[in-house]
Amino acid sequence: MSTMTLPAPASSPAADASVSVDRPCRFCAAPVRQLVVDLGMSPLCENFLTRDELNRMEPFYPLSAWVCEKCLLVQVEEFVSGREIFGGEYAYFSSFSDSWLQFSREYADRMIDRLNLGSDSFVLELASNDGYLLKNFVERGVPCLGIEPAANCAAAAEKIGVPSRVEYFGVEVAERLAAEGISADLLIANNCAAHVPDLNDFIGGMKRVLKPGGTITVEVAHWLNMFEQTQFDQIYQEHYCYFSLLTLREVFAAHGMTLYDVDEIPTHGGSLRVYARHEDADYQGEPLPVTAAVEALCDRERSIGLAEMRTYEDYGRRVERVKRDLLDFLITAKRNGKTVVGYGAPGKGNTLLNYCGIREDFLDYVVDRNPYKHGKFLPGTHIPVHPTERIAETKPDYVLILPWNLRPEISAQLEYVREWGAKLVVPIPELDVF
Repeated sequence: MSTMTLPAPASSPAADASVSVDRPCRFCAAPVRQLVVDLGMSPLCENFLTRDELNRMEPFYPLSAWVCEKCLLVQVEEFVSGREIFGGEYAYFSSFSDSWLQFSREYADRMIDRLNLGSDSFVLELASNDGYLLKNFVERGVPCLGIEPAANCAAAAEKIGVPSRVEYFGVEVAERLAAEGISADLLIANNCAAHVPDLNDFIGGMKRVLKPGGTITVEVAHWLNMFEQTQFDQIYQEHYCYFSLLTLREVFAAHGMTLYDVDEIPTHGGSLRVYARHEDADYQGEPLPVTAAVEALCDRERSIGLAEMRTYEDYGRRVERVKRDLLDFLITAKRNGKTVVGYGAPGKGNTLLNYCGIREDFLDYVVDRNPYKHGKFLPGTHIPVHPTERIAETKPDYVLILPWNLRPEISAQLEYVREWGAKLVVPIPELDVF
């Protein structure tokens, strides 16, 4: 008679944190054993469904974040390759946020002035999307090239005059570019380092196409803010890594580069913009200095406890509290006969909705400014996506802002809902109805 071994009972996040598993860090390869948060099972956050796909099997993947005790890199496991996620077509287009476009313009102006870029310079951007950023360099007469893995995004960039290549960047692509004589005075990798499963291949490629005196800027959501403000919805399968400055400094140093300056910027709930150069770069024979801002921020991260594993043990409980508060609000609203809809269909919104189990029983629909998403359905929850005009047509009682990082911009766009007494809601860092 055969016997069956039943699975062990599910353990709590705190218990899971102490379980030893063979999970090598994607940067330093040390074993990663400390759980940060378990968000259950989730689909790919940018895989919007057509109506015909609603009754087909939809893959879900475990979504848990872990932290490496050696290098402090917060990371998720890779269940789907980056090439599969970002190659071909991708649903995210950067040009549908007015504030993001303005921020990008200001970045380009600042870099041109700071680095004295001109017609004899060259700018290379990785994950250049629809050309939203590089178009500002084109307008200022600075030669540039975008490297973008999603063909539909690269095609959109070409239409507005931004030279683009469809490539998945790494050492191999970098060596081909270098063989063509392409090297960068400014190499931009803004909001894409998190999307890279092979972090060393990505950073190693950046070094190969950077001119001897060139500068790299990398923008990432700052793990310090994600941790302190419980911004767990920025965790999803497409984001493989989450960075503190302490970790970023180690990553660049391992590849022969110095992180020499840092800005704290407001995007994505609080991000870092780091500046890196070759470690042997100099100016008129003198080593280039590292600004005081770098060590000051590293000290702040240490003082908050990001270098101590015990600091991470309470994060999962704080995430659960955000979930309960949002569900309490939605249950009360529905019991009182109120209608609730969502504004925006970002990746972070899909993490939140799937983790909380929110479907059409709580959220009638969502709207988005991106026409690519109209007529489709959110991954996992299957909530329909409509144009923004739908709100004025149906006059809901509440509008849940899913891209809460754009709260000021979206609140201004939704000023008209005051006409029928509707209220706006943001779920993170804590529930706010206003």
